[in-house]
Amino acid sequence: MNKELKIAIVGAGSSYTPELIEGLSEHRETLPVKEIVLLDINEERLSIMEGFVKRYIKHLNYDVKVWSTTSREEAFTGADFVSTQIRVGGNKARIFDEKIPLKYGLIGQETTGVGGMFNAFRVIPVMIEIAKDVEKYCPNAWIINYSNPTGLVTEALNKVCNVKIAGLCAGGMRPRWWAAEALNVPEEKIYYDYLGLNHMNFSYNMTIDGRPVTDEEFSNIIKKCTTVSQDWMETLHLIPSQYTQYYFHTKERVQQLKEQDKTRGESILELEKQIFREYADETNDQKPKTLAKRGGGGYSKVAIGVMDAIYNDTGKWMVINVANNGTVRFLDDDAVIETACYVSKNGMKPLTIADYPKAIVGLVSAVKNYESLAVEAAITGDKDLALQALVAHPLVRDYDIAKPLLEEMLEAHKDYLPQFYKNGK
Repeated sequence: MNKELKIAIVGAGSSYTPELIEGLSEHRETLPVKEIVLLDINEERLSIMEGFVKRYIKHLNYDVKVWSTTSREEAFTGADFVSTQIRVGGNKARIFDEKIPLKYGLIGQETTGVGGMFNAFRVIPVMIEIAKDVEKYCPNAWIINYSNPTGLVTEALNKVCNVKIAGLCAGGMRPRWWAAEALNVPEEKIYYDYLGLNHMNFSYNMTIDGRPVTDEEFSNIIKKCTTVSQDWMETLHLIPSQYTQYYFHTKERVQQLKEQDKTRGESILELEKQIFREYADETNDQKPKTLAKRGGGGYSKVAIGVMDAIYNDTGKWMVINVANNGTVRFLDDDAVIETACYVSKNGMKPLTIADYPKAIVGLVSAVKNYESLAVEAAITGDKDLALQALVAHPLVRDYDIAKPLLEEMLEAHKDYLPQFYKNGK
């Protein structure tokens, strides 16, 4: 079982790439990686990243071959894992996702609501091309996807490609990390039921060493989730995703977003300039301090946890985006859900969920209904379906707003939405 591994990182020009390299280096005993290939369409960022990663692996004393290419065929041939972390249109496109909805009084956010839908519209066609090349050049490889919105991307790839994919997000593991920190117990002793979708999910029935957490312990754990009202979490007695703030505190969040000087995307554009200056400095062989401000922590921990569980067949408990297949009885089988799985060399096996908290079933169903319509629209380029998806979304719902908003968003992102502009329409 000592096959040496080749890992391809797609979107390697991302400022997150060194996090992945660091994680792989920390797991060198269990993951015998011999080759890491960096792939990106942005040659300037790719070349800076390749230079930095080569210095960084030397600093880590990590004996692995690193090279870069813009060719998917070269990158994928012989790969065991293909890690995807792409952002089509970059942060410039993300800024439209954040700003345009706010003009209509709606949440402007990269994975939630209108912004999330357009992020999916841009990313899904490119991810399908990538997946088709994985089918062609390394059909046995696992795609470890971190491209947002990961649930919609996973559902689209399941629909049109024949690949093995794990749709990841650190959010599902966060309740475990919060509990470990709040109660000072090893995270491996903590388990919970997990119901929902990426960025729309709830953890409950938490146990430590097999015993249910007490009310007092629960109250300490939810203090870590600072985006949702503590009172409301106590009332629900559920630990929600941090992103549910946009559903439970909509009016307040719209106000806050409108009042900010800069959107998150604008701040990150500036931050990334600084981070890349540090990566480009040829005397620098360590992760830039500025990277900590970029957010998205836990990313490499989850990605490498999955690779490790598959390669070493460890049967690890992890939260992943997978096809429902009867796990959640009130959703379709082909709907992708985010749920607790048993991960081994055979892939991800969702664990049975005993009960569904009634207070959230409607919300999860509504968001899933929107997601499935949006995936269909992203694949087909059907504007009517896009409009239906938008009106189905609980954060939009209003046809009179959705129609002009859809037109404005389509126009703003025209360069990245070929499927909606077939025949030059």
